[in-house]
This record gives sequence, structure tokens and C-alpha cells, in this order.
Amino acid sequence: MDSELLKNGISIAVTGYLIVFAALTFFYATFYFLPKIIKIRIKKKLKSENRECAEKVHEEISGATVAAISSAIYLYLSEQHDNESYELTIKRISKRYSPWSSKIYSMNNLNKRT
Repeated sequence: MDSELLKNGISIAVTGYLIVFAALTFFYATFYFLPKIIKIRIKKKLKSENRECAEKVHEEISGATVAAISSAIYLYLSEQHDNESYELTIKRISKRYSPWSSKIYSMNNLNKRT
């Protein structure tokens, strides 16, 4: 009996590991090849419309450039809003009676005698 349970447990564990490994491999391949496929499709579309733009598509943007652009956008958007005090105000509101929050309805009546 124990050896049969052990075999079933091992087969379930191996199957689970294989499923997780297959899913991770699928997601890795998807996220690795999807930008390349999109870039090829954009390149073909631009090549049919305008040849000059098609050659510029293959240029990569460095991480420093992305960081500079994102920080500039953040600073620009933060200047657009009003200056706020960032103070939280908590108002205490008295709640009406609700049977959903009543503890008497959540009690089990196990001690009823017939």
C-alpha cells in the first residue's frame, strides 16, 4: 500500500514539475521572440511605405536613454498638477446597524436540545 502511494506521489510531483517547466519555457520563448516578430512586421510595413524609416527601426535604445526620458516625463507631469499638502484626513463615521456585522448571526447553535 505504501509503495503504491509513493509511486503515485512521485508521478504526480514529476508531472507537476514538467508542467511548470513547460509553461516557463513557453513564456520565456514568447517574451523573447515577440519583440523580434513585432520589429520585423513594423520593418516590413515601413519598407512598403518609406524606405528611410525602415533602416532606423533596428536601432536599440539604451537603458540610460529610457531612464532619462521617463524621468523627464515624470518631472513634466508632476509640474502640471497643483501643489498638494499630502495630508490625510480621517473622518470617523458612525455606522448603522447591519445584520452582516452582527456576531449573533455567526454563532452556531449547537447546544439546542430537542
